[in-house]
Amino acid sequence: MKIFQQSSEFDYSWEEVSTGNWRKYGPWNEKTPHVIAVDTLSRTVDPITGILRTERLITCKQSTPKWLNTIMGGQDTSLVYETSYVDPAVKKVTMCSMNVTLSDLLSVRETCIYQPSSSSPTGKTNFQQRAEITAFCGGWQKIRNSIEQFTVDRFQQNAARGKEGFEMVLEKAREVFAEQREMLRYQQESRILQEVRI
Repeated sequence: MKIFQQSSEFDYSWEEVSTGNWRKYGPWNEKTPHVIAVDTLSRTVDPITGILRTERLITCKQSTPKWLNTIMGGQDTSLVYETSYVDPAVKKVTMCSMNVTLSDLLSVRETCIYQPSSSSPTGKTNFQQRAEITAFCGGWQKIRNSIEQFTVDRFQQNAARGKEGFEMVLEKAREVFAEQREMLRYQQESRILQEVRI
């Protein structure tokens, strides 16, 4: 097993990050063209704790090297199962994901956590990411190590691109919500609209 982990910070509040997270794979993010579809399987709120639990299935285009694709069965799409927990009481988002495709050959279990930054709790959000990668190749230690190392390297390459793409989403959301607030303020202050409502 090999492990990839990193932590970084977003210059956005936890509220912005936790709501923007649902738009991470949408049209505002130019860095995720490999994500074909995101399907919500279930969504529930615990009436006692207030924790929102969501299950999603994410479909992605594969971009593996030819030698690895041959070993892994030659599929050009992969499925990832994700379970997330949003705890508004402690301001924490926890996302756990695992590969569904070829899980008998390679296990990738990833956990991402978003919490307010200790340096600026109202203005910044801390991000922690950890992935545990295990290849199942019987006695072929060299192949197993190559597959695990390739996957760790891929996580490392995608980390900066993922942060950049998510920041695009957060910036766009900030712009859109600011426009909506301005429009709402204008509507509330407009004498003509007030007269029409009367």
